[in-house]
Formats: sequence, structure tokens, C-alpha cells
Amino acid sequence: MGSQEVLGHAARLASSGLLLQITLRVLDTEVIFICCWDAEGSHSVNEVLFRLITFVLNAFILRFLSKEIVGVVNVRLTLLYSTTLFLAREAFRRACLSGGTQRDWSQTLNLLWLTVPLGVFWSLFLGWIWLQLLEVPDPNVVPHYATGVVLFGLSAVVELLGEPFWVLAQAHMFVKLKVIAESLSVILKSVLTAFLVLWLPHWGLYIFSLAQLFYTTVLVLCYVIYFTKLLGSPESTKLQTLPVSRITDLLPNITRNGAFINWKEAKLTWSFFKQSFLKQILTEGERYVMTFLNVLNFGDQGVYDIVNNLGSLVARLIFQPIEESFYIFFAKVLERGKDATLQKQEDVAVAAAVLESLLKLALLAGLTITVFGFAYSQLALDIYGGTMLSSGSGPVLLRSYCLYVLLLAINGVTECFTFAAMSKEEVDRYNFVMLALSSSFLVLSYLLTRWCGSVGFILANCFNMGIRITQSLCFIHRYYRRSPHRPLAGLHLSPVLLGTFALSGGVTAVSEVFLCCEQGWPARLAHIAVGAFCLGATLGTAFLTETKLIHFLRTQLGVPRRTDKMT
Repeated sequence: MGSQEVLGHAARLASSGLLLQITLRVLDTEVIFICCWDAEGSHSVNEVLFRLITFVLNAFILRFLSKEIVGVVNVRLTLLYSTTLFLAREAFRRACLSGGTQRDWSQTLNLLWLTVPLGVFWSLFLGWIWLQLLEVPDPNVVPHYATGVVLFGLSAVVELLGEPFWVLAQAHMFVKLKVIAESLSVILKSVLTAFLVLWLPHWGLYIFSLAQLFYTTVLVLCYVIYFTKLLGSPESTKLQTLPVSRITDLLPNITRNGAFINWKEAKLTWSFFKQSFLKQILTEGERYVMTFLNVLNFGDQGVYDIVNNLGSLVARLIFQPIEESFYIFFAKVLERGKDATLQKQEDVAVAAAVLESLLKLALLAGLTITVFGFAYSQLALDIYGGTMLSSGSGPVLLRSYCLYVLLLAINGVTECFTFAAMSKEEVDRYNFVMLALSSSFLVLSYLLTRWCGSVGFILANCFNMGIRITQSLCFIHRYYRRSPHRPLAGLHLSPVLLGTFALSGGVTAVSEVFLCCEQGWPARLAHIAVGAFCLGATLGTAFLTETKLIHFLRTQLGVPRRTDKMT
């Protein structure tokens, strides 16, 4: 397959949305929009509709809550739930899914059932820490905190009861089961939460605790009922591939050779646990800093968590599919670890042209979000969550996040090339640097939040992302140093376009001062109209000045659509 064919395939993935995943955590719910196209081109419309309904319900729920309750649920209790699950099952999942389907499944299932007593232990231990060692919220503001801790810990244990069923389904590629189970449990949880918030708002954390327990119960029941029906129908074709024939085979039992578990898998589980423990701390670093170091009050924690996830929505929607698709392109076109002068020059030239266009596209998209996000953050938060989000620190947080999105866009493109072109040794060194940066991020987050509040988390992320971009740019510069290609030229914009961005930013900022957001909806609509006019002018200027990028978009992201129609 030539470089042009690979490029066309990557463009088709990016433009048609072969993999589009939006992870939006609103309240304590992880809302996942997945739109997957299979080989025949069909897609799960029902899944998108389910998640869209959930998104709307959560926006409705926010208008009936205090930001303190949101903070306790989103940060404190959700961290208890996720930490319990991680400590009890993450390493088991990785170990039991890494060996393929040909194994003694009785021993694997026995090993997975050990997650339940581990979950009980960790939920009790962490629950004691959450109740005895951490700051307890004011019961007049956030009632029933102790009950919330108990029920969130219990919900983690209930979810672990379905772990053997989940691993078996994953190992045998029961994708539809996972989608249906998660969709159904998430939407029922959101409906229950909305109903309780509307009719019994004085219940406080009872609402979210019961909804969380309901969610995990429905999730586990979906798997249990599915396998019960599947194993009870002998005519099912899937039975031929399953290692169990009765539902009781999924329960703990002594195997034929007398060994309860496979000790090789058990040792692998311990290895995975040691590897992933630090990753968990870094992944949930912000929440651990907020929970254990008391850098923010519960209200600020709630606002930050919502704004953070709203801001990440755009990055995951626009940039993630491009990054994933073109990583495949670079990995197939370039030879890993080889200098550009030692490779096929046609492939090197195509890769350089694509990288330049992607950098330009990321820069333009990021600048557009940053410039227009500054003037429309308050309005967006007011529409989504009401005054709880649009007043106070919310708008400042979202404006800061818009700058972070610009850095995310550039980093996604530079790293997708860097990881595709680096040698294994270079990747190992790069990962070590990333580990050091992530560790320093926790320290920097603590210091900056002490200095400037919740914005400090975003500033720390910007600093971290800036270092990563610098490293990737240095690698790209060295990679193409001896060749005639200069893909980093994609980071240069014409002065006319930069002037248009600056003018649009100034006009929309003035429009926000006079039209948003206290003058009512006519003034808001006028503010939106001003933004639409400025956006149109900016895009028109980009169309006239960035002709090379427009040609790339037309020839690469346009051709797949016409080809699909012809086929």
C-alpha cells in the first residue's frame, strides 16, 4: 500500500468518524458517547440518542443543586468509588485479558472472584479514611455525607460481582452487550437522579448514593441475565466459542487439577498492579490533590470538575479522532527509528506535507476556540448550568481551559507524529520524561492552586502541555533537519489572519460587556449574532489566506466521501 493510499485511509477514518468518543463527566456520571461504524457502514444511533438524553438530563439536574453537593459527589465520593474499583480489579482485568481465550477459564474465573473480597477490604479501609481522616462537609450544606460514603463503597463492591461476566464478555468480543448494558444503566441512573432531585431535593446525598447503587446493580444484572439466557439456549451459535456451558460454571469452583487459581496469572496481576498504581495517582491527580490537601472548598471543586469536563468535550470530539487516525498513517508510512534521509523520499515528503497541514489545522481550530471561547464562556455556562456555573469562578475557568485546548490541539498532532517516528529506545526515554513531568504536575498544581485558586490546575496543565509540545517540536526539527522539508511551517499564520483573530476577539469581548449576560435573551441573541459574524469573517479570511490547507482538506478529507458514495 502506497503512502497516498494510506493517507486516504487515515483521512477516511478522521472525516467519517470511525471512532468518535466523547467522555463527559457531569455530576458523578461518566457519560460516554460512542458512535462506531462497522464494516458495512452501520452505526449505533441508539447509543448516541441514549447519551444525548443523559446529557440533557444532567444539565437539567444541575439547576436544582448547590455547588457544594456537586463538589462532594463529583470529586470526593466519585474518587472513593473509582479508587476502590481500581485497587480491586484493574490489575486483574489486564492480567486476565492478556493471554487470549485459550486457557483454563475455571482458574481465571476463580482469580476474578477474588476481586470481591478485595473490594470489600478496600471499600472499608478507604471509607474509614473518608470518614475519619478527611474534612467532613457541613451537614447543613451537604447532608447525609456518611451514608453517601457507605453507599458509594457498597456500589463499588456490587459492581465487582459482575467482574467475571465482564471479562468473559470482553475476551469473546461481546461488544453489543457492553454498549447496551452501559447505555441502559447510565440512562436509568440519570432518570432516577432527575426524578429524586425534582421531587425530593432535601434528600441531599441520598439521591446520588441511591442512584449510584442502582446504576451498578442494573449494570451487573444486564451481564448476569444475558449469560443466563445465552447459556440456557443450546441452539445459540455463540455457545461454541464459550468456555462455559452452564451459568454455575461462572461461579468459584475447584478445577480438575486441584489448583484454585493459575499462579502465573496471579503473579502477572501483581506485576500489573505495581505498574499501574502510579498511573492511577497521576490520572486522578487533580482529585487526589483536592481531596487530601484541601486546596479548594467543596463548592469550587464542583464548579471546577464540571467546567473541566465541559472543556474536554471539544478536545475529544474534534482532535482525538484526527490524532488516532493520522498516527496510523505516520506509523505505516515512516520506518520507526530511521533518519528521514535514509527512508523512501516520496513517503517522507508526503508525511511532511500531511504533518504541516495537520499542524495548521490544529492551530487554527485551537485559536478559534481560544478567541471566541473567551467571550462566550459565561453565556455557555449560563445556558448549560444556570447561575451556579456562570457566576463566580466558572467563566474564568472555562476561558483558561480554552487556552489549554489550543495546547491540546497542537500537542495531539506533534505527539502522534513523534510516537510514530521514534525508535523503541526513544519512546522509552520519552515515557520516562512524561512520568517525571506528571509527578511534577502534582506539586505544581498544589502550589498554583494555593496561589490563584482552581485556575491553578489548568495553569499547571498548560505548563505540562507546553513542555511536551517543546519536546515533540525538537524531535520533529531534528528528524527533518537534513531534508528539504520543513513541516513546522504549519505553525506560522499569515499576518492578515492573525489580525482578523485579534479584531474578532476585541469585538466579541466588547459585545460581551454590553450584551451579556444580564440584559435578557434579546441581548444574548444579539451577542451570539455578533460572534457568528466575526466567526464567518475569520473563517473566510482563513479560506483566502491558507490555500495550502484548504487544498489538503478538499483533496484528502473530501475524496473519501465521494469514494464512499461511488462504492
